[in-house]
Parts: sequence; structure tokens; C-alpha cells
Amino acid sequence: MTGDFVLAAPGSLLLDEDPDDEFHEVTAPATASVCVGCGAPRIDAEGYCEDCGRAQPRPRDHQERALASVCGVSDRGHRHHRNEDAFAVAATARPDGQPAAVAVVCDGVSSATRPDDASQAAADTASATLLDELELGTDLDEAMAKAILAAAARVEALADEFEREPSRNSPACTIVSAVACGGRVTLGWVGDSRAYWFPDARPASARLTTDDSWAARMVEAGLMSEADAFADPRAHAITGWLGADAVEVEPHVLSFVPDAPGVVLICTDGLWNYAEAAADLAAVVPADARTRPLEAAQALARYACDRGGHDNVTVAILPIHHAATEGEG
Repeated sequence: MTGDFVLAAPGSLLLDEDPDDEFHEVTAPATASVCVGCGAPRIDAEGYCEDCGRAQPRPRDHQERALASVCGVSDRGHRHHRNEDAFAVAATARPDGQPAAVAVVCDGVSSATRPDDASQAAADTASATLLDELELGTDLDEAMAKAILAAAARVEALADEFEREPSRNSPACTIVSAVACGGRVTLGWVGDSRAYWFPDARPASARLTTDDSWAARMVEAGLMSEADAFADPRAHAITGWLGADAVEVEPHVLSFVPDAPGVVLICTDGLWNYAEAAADLAAVVPADARTRPLEAAQALARYACDRGGHDNVTVAILPIHHAATEGEG
């Protein structure tokens, strides 16, 4: 769980702190001066040691970002040669001064061309659009839908910027995003990246999103049980994504008002593959996730890597410190 992209977390992570707080980055030089394996000072332009041939860590291999109201961690895992996940965390304020926290998590489709570029473009575009719309005072559901459609358009445009690789589709990714504002949480997604709600009283945990996947369709149609569907080799074939090859992008948007303190967690399947049900994942989420969200996100990334790290893993956490009172939202 070490990398060359490390962020320091603020000492206190409260939803109602200054939305203008900036996250603090500490990054290594773009190219390492010596090999992390043999110590030789011979690293070629593509990041490989000319003596032992070892690939050097890249900035996206492990990333951590933290703000007062939201944080995220992403790791390449052990099996993929690059991190095809991407995320963005941000904070702003509505025109009336009400603070808002934003998180976006995207998972590049490995069978597509340049999935890492697709996920990064989608995360950056969705986050920027959400910030613009929130600052304009746009309705939260509308802002979320606009953000996902803007991300979809940006990923679709990548098809004209890169030559498609043989036997691969155009650049593509999934997306899940969350906004916490005024006692309300608004979610938007396309694909099988997920959002969960974990109140401090973990037995009330719940999955908030439904997958755009083959398995979900089989269960919804009553053709298979959830256990049988997810055991099928076709389970993770997605039926919704962002990209030029998508037939039509239809963002799912959901808002809810938390009735207790807790955390909203959004993640790629690199995490939930190891604990699919809300109750199973709740047992893994640290008890102090609300007060130490960055450490919780780090622990969840480690959990996935310790169980094999078969996929890239990305998780973002938004702490909710107070139950909403009647009339909020």
C-alpha cells in the first residue's frame, strides 16, 4: 500500500467546515532517480529500470486525497499493470452559503481502449460540472444528471482522440458520484460501481445503488437468485457505461436524507467483490469511519489488496455527522 502519491489529511473531517479548504498534496518527482528494486540510477523514459527491468511506481498506482468533508483512496492492486480507476473529491458552497461535498469514482472498462484515460476524464468532468452547478444553485438531482451526461460526452469524445486498439472497444468507464449538502445525499451512477450507507449503528447499513450488469438483470427478471447470478461467469458483464459504444446513457439519480450519523461510501467493484452485501461490507468498514474517514478508506483499500488485489480498488467516503432534522433538504 505504498506509492508515490500521498496526501495529508486535515486533522478534523467535518461536513460543515470551510468548503474552500484545499487538499494538500505531497508527490514524488515524475520519474524516480533510482530503481525501487535494485537501486540502479538507470530508469528509461517509460519507467523501467535498465538494469533489472522492474517497472517503477507511477503516480496513479496509489493515490490518496482528503478534504474536510470527503476523502478518497485508489490503488492499482496486485494483478493489473496499471490503475484504470480514477476519482475526484471536492467541496464548495451553494449560493446561500450552504456547504456541499462532492465525490466521484470511475472504473475504466478493461476491454476498452485506454480505460485509464476514460475514467480520469469522466471523474474530472463530472466533478467540475457538479461544482459549477452547485455554485449556481441548480437542483441537486438535476445537477447530478447534468454531471453524468457531461462526463459521458467527454468520454465519448475520446473515441476521436485515440486510435482504437485492435479487438477493443472505444474508451469506456463506469461512474458513481455523491453530493452531501443540507442534510441530503444525492447519488448518480451508470454501471456497476456502487454506493453504500453505513450509519454508526451498522445493522441498518444498506446498498443504495443497483448495478447495470448481467447479474442484476437476471435477478430483477426473476430468472436467477442473487447468489447464483453472481456466481455465473457472466455476472460482471455491464449493461450500462459511459463511452462512444454505449447505446444510450441513462443516469440513475437517487436522493435520500440520512436519519442518523454515519458515512456514505462509493467504490469500484475492486472493493465490493470481496464483500458484496451491505452487511458483509459493514463488517469490514472500521467502526470509526465517520471520525477517521481517510484511515477508513486506506483500511478498505488494504482489505481488498490483502485478499488478492485482483482488480484496481477505489473508495471515497463522505462523513455525515448529524441526522437531518425535519424540514431539511
